[in-house]
Amino acid sequence: MTPSARPQLVPPTDPNVERAAELIRDGRLVAFPTETVYGLGGDATNDRAVAAIFAAKGRPAFNPLIVHVTDPDAVGEVAVMDGRVEELAGIFWPGPLTLVLPRRPGGPVSLLACAGLDTVAVRIPAHPVARRLIAAAGRPVAAPSANRSGAVSPTTPVHVAESLGTGVDLIIAAGRCRIGLESTVLDLTGAQPAILRPGGITRDRIEAVLGPVLASGQTAEAPRSPGQLASHYAPGRPVRLDAREAGPDEALLAFGPDAFVRGGRERLNLSPEGDLDEAAANLFAMLRALDRPGISGIAVMPIPDQGLGVAINDRLRRAAAPR
Repeated sequence: MTPSARPQLVPPTDPNVERAAELIRDGRLVAFPTETVYGLGGDATNDRAVAAIFAAKGRPAFNPLIVHVTDPDAVGEVAVMDGRVEELAGIFWPGPLTLVLPRRPGGPVSLLACAGLDTVAVRIPAHPVARRLIAAAGRPVAAPSANRSGAVSPTTPVHVAESLGTGVDLIIAAGRCRIGLESTVLDLTGAQPAILRPGGITRDRIEAVLGPVLASGQTAEAPRSPGQLASHYAPGRPVRLDAREAGPDEALLAFGPDAFVRGGRERLNLSPEGDLDEAAANLFAMLRALDRPGISGIAVMPIPDQGLGVAINDRLRRAAAPR
C-alpha cells in the first residue's frame, strides 16, 4: 500500500454511493466530498476501521476525529445536546460547523474516534453526496481530511489519490469542494463556548447567536485542544511503561507474545500477533477494562515506536505522566 499507487475514482451515481456505503459497513475506508474538503470516511462505531484511518493518514497522534451524521436526531444518539446546540443547528447545520459535545454514555461511537475522551466532535455536512453516503451507510461516519498527515487538505479527488494512493479503498469523485477550508470547531463542553479551530463559520456569526465566544489561547480559561496536556488519557490506577514483568497485584497490558513476561493478576493483550492497527483499536478499551478495584497499577509491555506505535506510545506516556 503506497501513496504512489492510484485507488479507484468513481462518479457519485446511486450504485457507486451504495457500493461505498457497503465498504464502510465492512470496515473499509472511502474518500468522499464535503462542502469543506474531501474526507477519509470509516465506520465511527468500528474500532478497527477508526484505527485504519489513523494508519492511512500516517497520523502521528490520536487526535479526536470528527463524526459525521445526517440530522440532529442522529447527533443526539452520540452526544448530549443542550439548547445552544439547537440554536446553532437551526442556523448552521447542515454546514461547516463541528461541535465538541459531551459523549453520550453508552453511545455507539468508538472510544478511539474520541481519543478516549468523554467528548465527541460531531457535524452534519451539507454536501449532497456526503449526506447520501452517510444515510446509505446507516451509521455515523468518522472522516478527517483525506490526505497524509501534514499535507495540504484535499479539495479535489485527484488530491486524495495523490496523497493516499491505495490507502483508501474507493474515492467518490464529485469535483472541487465548495468551501475548501475545514469546518470551524466549537467547544460547547464548558459554560462559555470556545473556538478550537477557525474554519468555514466565522466567530462573529457564532457570537451573533450565542454571545461572547472564546478563541483557543485567548485567555487562561479558554479550553485547550484535546490531547495536549502532559498527563492525559490516564486511568485511575498508575501506569508503568516498558514492563518486563508485572507485580502480583498489577495488571499486565501486553503486546505480542507475552509468555516470557512473569506475574500479573490480570492480563489483556493489545495484539497477540503484534499488529499495531489492532493494538491501536484496543488501547483505550483495554486500559479502561484493567482500571478496576483489586488492581494496584497497570504494567505495559514495550510497544514498537513506529507507525501507529508512535501514537500508542504518545498516549501511554501521557497516561503514565505525573498527575
